[in-house]
Amino acid sequence: MKTYWISLYLEISNQDNLKKYGEKAIPVIKSYGGKPIVRGGRLTSFSNTNIVRTVIWEFPSYDDAMSCHESNDYKSAWSIAESTTKRIMFIVEGVNQEQI
Repeated sequence: MKTYWISLYLEISNQDNLKKYGEKAIPVIKSYGGKPIVRGGRLTSFSNTNIVRTVIWEFPSYDDAMSCHESNDYKSAWSIAESTTKRIMFIVEGVNQEQI
C-alpha cells in the first residue's frame, strides 16, 4: 500500500542549509522509490499553526518509507538542516482504493 512522508515546516532559519539538505536527500529518497507529491507551493492554513512549507513524498510501501528515513544516507542529509529547521514529520499509510 502506498505510504506518504508528510513534513510540515514550522520554521526555516537558514534557506541555504535547507537547500543543501534537499540536494543530498532527494537522490536518497528517490532511491527508495520516493516520488514528490508536494514540495512547497501556495499554502493556506486553517488552524492556529503557522506552517511555512509542506512537503509530501509518496513511497511504494510503508517499509520503503521507513527504511529510507532510517538509512544512514538520509540521516546524514537531514543533519545539514536539522539545527536550523523546525518541522513536524510523519509517515502514514495510504488507503487501499480497492477496499473503499
